[in-house]
Amino acid sequence: MAKKLAIIASKGTLDGGYPPFILASTAAALGFEVKIFFTFYGLQLLTKELSLKVSPLGNPAMPMPVPVPSIIQIIPGLEWFATWMMKRKLKQKGVASIEQLREICLESDVELIACQMTYDLFDFKPDDMIEGINFGGAATFLEFAGDADVTLYM
Repeated sequence: MAKKLAIIASKGTLDGGYPPFILASTAAALGFEVKIFFTFYGLQLLTKELSLKVSPLGNPAMPMPVPVPSIIQIIPGLEWFATWMMKRKLKQKGVASIEQLREICLESDVELIACQMTYDLFDFKPDDMIEGINFGGAATFLEFAGDADVTLYM
C-alpha cells in the first residue's frame, strides 16, 4: 500500500507556490498517493492566468542584494522589483516554473482539490481555473488527510 501525503496550500504568492508543487511532485515520483487542498489565497495557484508576486515586506528571511530596512519595503514598486529578482533567479538556476510543476503534478496523478467554499467566496468562474482539478470542501480533504502518513500546511 502506497504512503499518503496530504498538503494544504494556503498561500498564493510566487514564493509560497513552489513548496506544495515541489513536495507533491517529488512524493508522487517516490510512489506516494498525493492530494493538495488549495484554500483561500492558495486557490490562486490553480488559475489559468498566474500573476504571482513575492514581497520582501514582512519577510525578513528574503535575501536581498543589499540590506533593505523594513520601512523602505513599503515604497511602491519594491514588490515588483522583488518579484522580478525572484523570477530572474529562478530562471538563472534552471528551476521549473509554477506552471511546469503544476503540470508535472497533474501528469503524476497528484489530485489538486480546489476548496469549493473559497471558490464561491471569491467569485471564481469555471473559466478561471485550469483543467484537471477537482472541487471539494474540508470534509473531502480531511477524509484523505485523516489516513495520510504525512500532512503538511503551507
